[in-house]
Amino acid sequence: MSYAQLFTRVKPVERLADDGSHTALHRTLGLVPLIALSVGATLGTGIFVVLAEAAPAAGPAVVVSFVLAGLAALCSALSYAELAGSVPVSGSAYSYAYATLGELVAWICGWCLLLEYGVSVAAVAVGWGGYLNEFLRGTIGLTLPDALSAPPGEGGVVNVPAVIVVLLATAVLMMGVRESAAVTTATTLLKIGVLVFFVCVALTAFRSDNLTPFAPAGIAGISAGASAVFFSFIGFDAASTGARKRATRSGTCRGPS
Repeated sequence: MSYAQLFTRVKPVERLADDGSHTALHRTLGLVPLIALSVGATLGTGIFVVLAEAAPAAGPAVVVSFVLAGLAALCSALSYAELAGSVPVSGSAYSYAYATLGELVAWICGWCLLLEYGVSVAAVAVGWGGYLNEFLRGTIGLTLPDALSAPPGEGGVVNVPAVIVVLLATAVLMMGVRESAAVTTATTLLKIGVLVFFVCVALTAFRSDNLTPFAPAGIAGISAGASAVFFSFIGFDAASTGARKRATRSGTCRGPS
């Protein structure tokens, strides 16, 4: 077999589904935890972290940036849903690429997924680490120096709050799938409640003058804001992988057999 054939060979869906790994795990995630997993991943990054990067670029037109990013995310979500229904196995984009485009493309997708989650986790950890640092400062008066609380690009050496956030998330995941899903659902509902509360309070202080100029950087600023906001939509891979057991056992979304 030539190198070209090796790199372009695909793995049939039947072999992906019968790799033996599905016999060791039992379905523990239902519809609500899977929805909470996706919504929680999006809200956690986009609203509380990435918005601070998108708003300066787009100005008040950041609302348009969110709409554009949402439309792009909708197309991605529909694509993932279609592929998850046709290839109901774990691995998400890696498995989909392996079954349709070949081994080389799948290998690239797999490493891109690792990079995606590594970068996104780092960004979220830094953002929530900043909130944790502010919480400690406001409650017990503890202020960490920049070397221990800022990211490397801003004078930090070791971001201790970000490390604490990652360790806390790791501890929750080690509790088990069902327990971590319950925590994810609870925190997602909490974040939605916080957002609703923020909108209700912010409406009382709404001033139309704050929307002028609406798009100070024009289309370029809106596009830059949309690209930054789209970074937050990272829940598709986790949802399609987590839904594998539900799809194959319920019989509602089965691939070729």
